[in-house]
Amino acid sequence: MATSTVENYVKQIYLLQPQAGPSHLVAMGELAAALAVVPGTATSMIKTLAEAGLVDYEPRAGVRLTSRGEKLALHVLRRHRLVELFLVQTLKMDWAEIHDEAEQLEHVISDRVLERIDALLGHPTVDPHGDVIPSAAGSMPRRRLVALHDLEPGTSGVVGRIADQADAFLQFIDQQELRPGRGLEVVARDTLGRMVRARLDHGREVSLGFGAAAKIEIEV
Repeated sequence: MATSTVENYVKQIYLLQPQAGPSHLVAMGELAAALAVVPGTATSMIKTLAEAGLVDYEPRAGVRLTSRGEKLALHVLRRHRLVELFLVQTLKMDWAEIHDEAEQLEHVISDRVLERIDALLGHPTVDPHGDVIPSAAGSMPRRRLVALHDLEPGTSGVVGRIADQADAFLQFIDQQELRPGRGLEVVARDTLGRMVRARLDHGREVSLGFGAAAKIEIEV
């Protein structure tokens, strides 16, 4: 059974890889920063993962997951995201406080309990933030999402995912009533003022700077 450290590493590599495709080499400095460790510590761990067949490591270039490493990463992500949804829907915890709890539980929950949680929640496909939950078979369905600040006026859609999951930003999303599932229509887009205005499905209008709107992904 993989240790929590191993699981954290493969999960983080998986999250960094999609930016340039599955063949992308994740730079060691980028990985170390994401895991809040010094590069030397990350390199030592990556060498261990390479020996275990979980990653391909190219010195001075970077690291990528092997098929075995990707399978483990998806299993960890499935646990994390199902636990997050369980904490919100069943235990009624605030979505801004569940990440750290899920980070701990994802390493200790058994597969048997996880599948009971999955069944209890109705086999969901996304977590509270809109991130896709990998299937039990280890596949990751793809979604076509567009950042709100890229949409032209007149475009309608549904909030699909919140990219920034820091506590302060999630609280801001709550204030603006922009949780995943909320329908909206872009009313105006000002490229000079770097603002976008949208009308929510219950009639309220919200104005956002491009910085915030870039972190709100819409399913058109």
